[in-house]
Amino acid sequence: MFAWSKRGNYNHEYHHKQSKYVVKEYSSSKAMEERYEHKTQARIQEVVRTKMADKYVREEPMIRGPKFLVRLRSHTVFENTPVKLFCTVEGFPMPVVKWYKDGVILNMSSEEYLIEAKSGIHTLEIPRCSTDDTAQYTAMAGNLHGQTSTQASVIVKRYKQEEASCPYAWLPFTAAMLPKIHYTKINITFVDKFGPVFSSEGGSASLTATMTLNPNLANLQPEAQWYRDETRLFDSKWVKIETGRGVTTLSIPNLYKDDEGLYTLRMVTKGGTAVHSAFVSVADGPPPVPNAPGAPMDIKIHDANRDYVIVSWKPPNTTTEGPILGYFVDKCEVGTENWTQCNDHPIKICKYPVSGLFEGHSYHFRVRAVNSHGISKPSRMSDPIAALDPTEFERLQAKKLGGKLDVISYHVDIEDKGKPPGSPSGICASEIDRTYVVLSWKAPAYSSKAPMWYYIEKSMADSDAWQRVNTQVPIRSPRYAAFDLAEGKVYKFRVLSANIYGTSEPSQPTGPIQTLELKGVPSAPGQVIATRETDTSVLIQWAPPKEPNNLIGYYIDQCVKGSKDWTSANHKPRKDARFVVSGLTKGETYVFRVQAINEIGLSDESQESAPLTVKAALTTPSAAYDIALLNCDGHSMVLNWKKPLHSGGANVKDYYVDKRRSGTSVWRETHLPPITERVYKVEGLTDGAVYQFQVYAANLAGLGPASKHSADFTCKAWTMPEPGPAYDLTFCEVRDNSMVVEWKKPVYTGSGPVSGYHVEYAKKGTSDWTTANEKAVSHRFLKVTSLEAGSSYVFRVRGVNAAGVGMASMPSDPVPAKAVSGSQEVSCVVDAKSGDIVLSFESCQMNDGSKFIWKKDYKEITDFSKGLVIKTEGSQSKLIFKNPDKEDFGTFSVSVTNTTGVSSSYSISSEELVKMLALSYDIRHPVIPLKSELAYKILERGRVRFWLQAEEISSNVTYRFFANNKELSGADPNKMGHDVPTGVIEFIMDRFSEESEGTFTCQITDGGGKAQSSLVLIGNAFKAALAEADYQRREYIRVKEGPHFSEFLSLQIGEDCSVTLVCKVANLKKESEFHWYREDTEIIPDVKPDLGSGVCKLPIKLFSLKTAGLYKATISDDRGKDMSQIDISGKVFDDAINKINQLAGASAAELVINCTATGIQLQCHMKYYTSEMNITWYHGETKLSHSDKAVIGGTPAMATMEVIEPLEKDKGMYSIIITGPENSHKRTLDLSGDVYEKAFAEFQKLKAEAYAEKNRGKVVGGLPDVVTIMEKKTLSLTCTVCGDPKPQVSWLKNGADVEPDDQYVISLDQGKFASLTIKGVMMEDSGRYTMIVQNKYGGESVDIVVSVYRHGEKIPEAKPTLTPKTIIPPKLPIEMPQPKIQAAPTPAPAAQSSTPPKAAPGRGVKSPTPSRRK
Repeated sequence: MFAWSKRGNYNHEYHHKQSKYVVKEYSSSKAMEERYEHKTQARIQEVVRTKMADKYVREEPMIRGPKFLVRLRSHTVFENTPVKLFCTVEGFPMPVVKWYKDGVILNMSSEEYLIEAKSGIHTLEIPRCSTDDTAQYTAMAGNLHGQTSTQASVIVKRYKQEEASCPYAWLPFTAAMLPKIHYTKINITFVDKFGPVFSSEGGSASLTATMTLNPNLANLQPEAQWYRDETRLFDSKWVKIETGRGVTTLSIPNLYKDDEGLYTLRMVTKGGTAVHSAFVSVADGPPPVPNAPGAPMDIKIHDANRDYVIVSWKPPNTTTEGPILGYFVDKCEVGTENWTQCNDHPIKICKYPVSGLFEGHSYHFRVRAVNSHGISKPSRMSDPIAALDPTEFERLQAKKLGGKLDVISYHVDIEDKGKPPGSPSGICASEIDRTYVVLSWKAPAYSSKAPMWYYIEKSMADSDAWQRVNTQVPIRSPRYAAFDLAEGKVYKFRVLSANIYGTSEPSQPTGPIQTLELKGVPSAPGQVIATRETDTSVLIQWAPPKEPNNLIGYYIDQCVKGSKDWTSANHKPRKDARFVVSGLTKGETYVFRVQAINEIGLSDESQESAPLTVKAALTTPSAAYDIALLNCDGHSMVLNWKKPLHSGGANVKDYYVDKRRSGTSVWRETHLPPITERVYKVEGLTDGAVYQFQVYAANLAGLGPASKHSADFTCKAWTMPEPGPAYDLTFCEVRDNSMVVEWKKPVYTGSGPVSGYHVEYAKKGTSDWTTANEKAVSHRFLKVTSLEAGSSYVFRVRGVNAAGVGMASMPSDPVPAKAVSGSQEVSCVVDAKSGDIVLSFESCQMNDGSKFIWKKDYKEITDFSKGLVIKTEGSQSKLIFKNPDKEDFGTFSVSVTNTTGVSSSYSISSEELVKMLALSYDIRHPVIPLKSELAYKILERGRVRFWLQAEEISSNVTYRFFANNKELSGADPNKMGHDVPTGVIEFIMDRFSEESEGTFTCQITDGGGKAQSSLVLIGNAFKAALAEADYQRREYIRVKEGPHFSEFLSLQIGEDCSVTLVCKVANLKKESEFHWYREDTEIIPDVKPDLGSGVCKLPIKLFSLKTAGLYKATISDDRGKDMSQIDISGKVFDDAINKINQLAGASAAELVINCTATGIQLQCHMKYYTSEMNITWYHGETKLSHSDKAVIGGTPAMATMEVIEPLEKDKGMYSIIITGPENSHKRTLDLSGDVYEKAFAEFQKLKAEAYAEKNRGKVVGGLPDVVTIMEKKTLSLTCTVCGDPKPQVSWLKNGADVEPDDQYVISLDQGKFASLTIKGVMMEDSGRYTMIVQNKYGGESVDIVVSVYRHGEKIPEAKPTLTPKTIIPPKLPIEMPQPKIQAAPTPAPAAQSSTPPKAAPGRGVKSPTPSRRK
């Protein structure tokens, strides 16, 4: 039983771990005393395991097979003492454990054995051992995913007896008692292997291998071990492994670049290992933003402590993205989804210390890369790591309490009151970086209950000025990282220990410790060499960089030669200076380059490799085989053998034959120069001797292995009358139920010529031979039918002569009766154009060096003198009979070399050939098809063109025209011709008259083809044609003899959107007159027509519907008159407007704002504007129409749209679309925000100014500029004024106010009739009088010059002032009346005063104005 006790906590500010005790009851016997020390250590280890289990967070259980964490241990005990076997197993679901004794399951019904299971810990206890309990014990754990076992031996001794009496006594105490095993050799053959995988982040991958075991023993199944780049993989949340029944599968459900690498499957048995590997490529997934970098990878956690960890990673490749600017490190507490960024600014080095962690909490970490385009996706998160003191468990100790109890506790739990701790010792740097150093030291002996902590001090190496590193947080662990150090500086450190009673003396300082300096990225790798590997992969090797600078690995880029489109060959750094690039295109040429990386970044690219075309590497051929004897004459033998199954990528050109006497071991060459054929006559043999032979094959790569030696051949002359064996059996046209066999005739013919052959076949593995043809065939090929689909057969051939059936050939290799996937058959057609007979074949396979071989009756066609042509393009080949004849029947076959037997044939019978020859003749001697029959057209001068059009004519075409069976001549003045591209043939008759009535015919001959077409012109049809010819003749005379329009009126639109009527006149003289008319009204242009140039133009100003109408132009003289007219309306007008739309739209400027007193006006300046143009205004998506709210219009220079009295709802995006015939032009303006506010303010200002201008005080009329009056007369200056509110009027004389009195009378009647009356004017009254009319919106002043003269004097000439009227601006701000808002009915308000508000007086204003005097 286990007993746990807890002690109380200290009540002070420092955290102190609770002491934990593990109490165990044990026997006080002497035997148990001997085991006490061992059990004490075991209990300490158990506490350590318990504590360490808290360091890592247990995530959700994952499906996995059983695994023993603690295996059984062997024990040696004395008789009548207890023994207990322990093991610990994990798995999900929780495995079930069964116990076995010497392979027999234990009987648990008796009380001899006690079994206990708790939380994966299983025990088997024997309370009282006897010698019968000496055995091998096995614990077998299993769940639905598999099973595993652990074994141990128990040896029970008698007291004071020799140990040799026990069969297991010789074993050491800790050895498992296993009998000697004689391993069984298990042969593993992979049936289906996994190949390379090319995927990207976020995808999935599954690698499956199927195998056969021989022998397949249920209790000796091999172990499947999966590796990634030599790192063993186990079932986890990242990787799923399933194995059983000859199949093992590794699945990666969610790929990261960390998963890229060479995956190796090792099937491990006691007798050996079967291995298979393939590369898994994981490319970057789609970035969050375009051209953002790929995610970092391989996140590692270093030096985890109470409050910090150090995170490192590997940088991504940047083949097409911009350079990496830095990285962000994120953390997330386990159990949450809250990721927080650890660094404020990107860090450029791939290592970062994360501090500020909470002790005892577990975290995940991830990293993101940054470049100028954005931030990458995050890397795969790290495994959970706990912020704990890694040396915490080193401070456990065991203490014996006496009796049957021992205690395991921390050193700090043992009381030693009142003393400070001793000095630490052994301080050293366990890790040195650029800005931090990880220090570790040995804690002093300490036995106080008070907690102890440490202080670290640093100093420059050449100084004794010590500075404390940790001023905020006490260090509880004898390991700490000192951060914030300078790069390349030399420091020394020392440590002090402390508790509540004081601080120790400093430890001895370290020696000089220099932080690292940033050396930069590695130098570029050296020469890159690419060599062939397979037909889809290339081996890349390179020289390491001369300056590695803490090299992490390499990135390899690939590019198709000449494209400059570089892509990454690997997405995870490779450490070796060699790499196999997979997934390449066979036959394509590539170049490669390499970059080295370290924690700072990527080096420059290496030089590009030499271009390399992807092909399989050349190897030596495999061995020849099946050596056969074809003939023997007593002193020589004729041998034949089968060519190697694998050529090694090059043609096998040479063979070497060795011989030896049977029973000897020395081989001798039979020839010096190599032989090229597989039939060889070995000379100089001894009659009656027995020989063996072997053959070597050679290609460009070298000499292949020797063949298996032949059977014993006796050199004895052949005398049998039957033929010898045929040889070189080949197969083609393999289908599911048939195939064609070919062979070569026997070398030894027997007593007479070979007259035929029999073909025999048998299923693979049997000796039941079946003759395919009961009647011998004379030719050396045969189509064997009635085969069983999918079965494999072997064949042999026997020759026949007059003496009988001869020897059988060497059996062929097994041939499966299965058609090549995608295979097609030869087709036979007669070409519809040429009449050639064409045999065509499309190959389903094409490889390097593949060629089409055509045969007739299975003999290669080599004679092409009779018009046979072979035409091959890509995967299609044609056998063309240019000159077919009645002898071209037979079986025509085609085969494709360097394929898996692609071939086919077609048999042309004599009957089918006759039909094809007839069809060929018809095609080669056709009736020429016509697109159009013979027709006519009247030309100028009254000439007639007769023409027809054929489907196709050649340059050798001939033709004749007839009229009423009389051939027409093509000589002048007639014309005759043809056009090959169009197939048009024509005849132009110069003189068409009444005698031409009748039938016209055209006869055509082109090669072997002929055609004829006729046209009947009689009666009304002829009369109409003749009338048209006469008209054209007269019209020609008119044009040639008088003034006329050579080009009639047309409407031209200039690039500046100007519209001009243009025409051309010809045959003019000096007296010729030209006139323009519109709707029969003559137009007198600003510029007279230029008759000298013959070009007349009439500009149409401000082109619109108003200028549309019927325009005419006339040219005349004494020889006659000609007229041209154009109706500018309908389509003509629309076409002109469309052209203007196109030109004006292209010239349209951006929208601008022009505020008015009525609203906000949007203007679009362009070359020309008229309301008929296809122009549309939009507010947002709403089309605007002309209304009181939106006034649409413009001037000839711009289009406008004014928003009247704009409101908040009128804000938004405005656009104008000018639609042309080909495209549209759009201009937009966002009338919102500051733009709207400024425009609205300007509108309000203009509105107020306009309102003020409308309502200010004004002089409507009545005042003269100059007044001359005789002395003593009465002068009355009277005028009408207006304004709202009613203006005030004042008068000045020479700038001074006019004070009303008996002489000067000032009046203002009804607020609009103002007057100044001067009674009895005197000479002094002469001068400049000014009337000022003004209200709150401004006004004006009017000057009147008054000149007084005496009676009898000459009336003086008075001159008015230069500015008789001056405008008085309004007072600011201008107050405008608010719009009346209809309010809800309310009680009648109190009567308001009718007195208008008092206006501010203006210059010289008297208020109130006195009334007119009576």
